[in-house]
Amino acid sequence: MGQKAGKQELLPGTLDMLILKSLTRRVMHGYGIAEHIRLQSDEVLRVEEGSLYPALQRLQLQGLIASEWGHSANNRRARFYRLTRAGRRQLGLAESSFSRLIEGIARVMRPASDV
Repeated sequence: MGQKAGKQELLPGTLDMLILKSLTRRVMHGYGIAEHIRLQSDEVLRVEEGSLYPALQRLQLQGLIASEWGHSANNRRARFYRLTRAGRRQLGLAESSFSRLIEGIARVMRPASDV
């Protein structure tokens, strides 16, 4: 996710939160997670493989997600990821922190007459 036209740079930690949130709905493979984020964001956010798979590996090493091999809808071998209890707890913390951040930014961005 770079600074090119049409792409949005994510704040640090946001990709992890988006992955964890995506996995609250169902078990998914990497491509499915990237597509879910793209579609849910109305194509504002596009997660590249070079960012997604290291994040998935990091989250798995932290015990926030678990994985197992299976077959995708088109019968390709794929690793499927699921959220762990620790991942659900971490998602709750991340969502709270992110909400506070967004509220703070919104207060700064409000016109002076709204304050």
